[in-house]
Amino acid sequence: MAQEKSSDRQTSRQTGQDGERVAANFLKSRGYRILDMNFQNGSGRRLGEIDIIAKDPSQNEIIFAEVKTREYTRYKNTLPEENINRQKLRKLDKIAAFYLKKNGLESCGYRFDALSVWLDYETRRAKIKHIPNIYLL
Repeated sequence: MAQEKSSDRQTSRQTGQDGERVAANFLKSRGYRILDMNFQNGSGRRLGEIDIIAKDPSQNEIIFAEVKTREYTRYKNTLPEENINRQKLRKLDKIAAFYLKKNGLESCGYRFDALSVWLDYETRRAKIKHIPNIYLL
């Protein structure tokens, strides 16, 4: 039984990584420039992780994107973005402030986006929903 849970966790981790790659490619295809992926503060108390940091050229803003991924065949009737709660948003805010300060970008405009990704491993297709400004929801 413990092996099954370990295997499920690995599968879940791999699904998340696949979703982040799909989301980054989605943003690139829309003109965004990827600045960083899986960013974490390297010292002190761990603040969390930002899945994707990108530049939105149309708004001249930095976006901090949280990616939530589900396997389509198992979770097609769920909304991955529902797992982004207030606690997660507070962590994103702290790590984003750290990133901006570390890179001398405090004066840049920025926002927090969410990308929901449903992966269908059978058809090798993905459905992506980009939700800009998740703080405004």
